[in-house]
Amino acid sequence: MIDPVEENAPGSEPGDEVAELREALAAAQQQAGQHHDQLLRTVAEMDNVRKRTARDIEQAHRFALEKFAQELLPVRDSLELAVASAGAADSTSLVAGQEATLKLLARAFERFAIQPIDPLGEPFDPQRHEAMVMREAPSAEPGSVVEVVQTGYELNGRLLRPARVIVARSPESP
Repeated sequence: MIDPVEENAPGSEPGDEVAELREALAAAQQQAGQHHDQLLRTVAEMDNVRKRTARDIEQAHRFALEKFAQELLPVRDSLELAVASAGAADSTSLVAGQEATLKLLARAFERFAIQPIDPLGEPFDPQRHEAMVMREAPSAEPGSVVEVVQTGYELNGRLLRPARVIVARSPESP
């Protein structure tokens, strides 16, 4: 068995080694405390970043909706004017007012990348079209759209509403 006193370096006392170990322990505890404090600060900062990001996203959604609503206000104004003057106006001025209102709405849609889907003559696409009925159409390719019942719309390439269509079928199909 080895004597613990013999393990010490020559000229060092066991008390010196204990003091060194205590100093090293105190330094390690201080460094651990600093790291813990740094960790707590980082966690708090990450929580603040998460909250700030969520708030910014919410405000961006609100702002986008606000801009869209501002674009729709002239459309509403035009419709209100048409309703108010319906009794006194002739059919020509009513049609002109409706056309102007439709142009306002089309401009609002264009500003917000809302694009119509008008598939007349195109092959039927169940991802973008909703077939209402199939009809014999000798002059059209079977499976193609021969009539658009209701225009569909996309927002930035994402389907908002499918186009409702009538699809051609060959005369011999049941």
